[in-house]
Amino acid sequence: MIDIDERALDALLAEDPGGPVVMLNLLRFRPDGGRESYQRYIEALGPEINARYGLRVEYLGDGGRALVAEDGQAWDAVLLVRYPSRQAFADMARDPDYRAVSHLRAEALVESVLQPTVPLQGSVV
Repeated sequence: MIDIDERALDALLAEDPGGPVVMLNLLRFRPDGGRESYQRYIEALGPEINARYGLRVEYLGDGGRALVAEDGQAWDAVLLVRYPSRQAFADMARDPDYRAVSHLRAEALVESVLQPTVPLQGSVV
């Protein structure tokens, strides 16, 4: 699944521990211009949507050869995006301005993982 549906957003909010959330994005691009389409999606979000919901890109990197993974589990790119809250993420995903450009993301990807993460407290890692 590439698109975010309402049930997934409801579950995200129901499991909200409070505080910021960093969304892990694992991206596999379509071979016929997917990377370029994803760039258009990023540009279409623009500073206005980013500022409206307080999102901040923490990391964006090209995926390399997987050292430990099942066959087919290497990803083209990894993206970590921090939001001030799960509610901010859900509000963005429901925003008509966001929805107007989200098709570019769907058109860019063959497969994706979008997973919320929260910092571990007291971790030694």
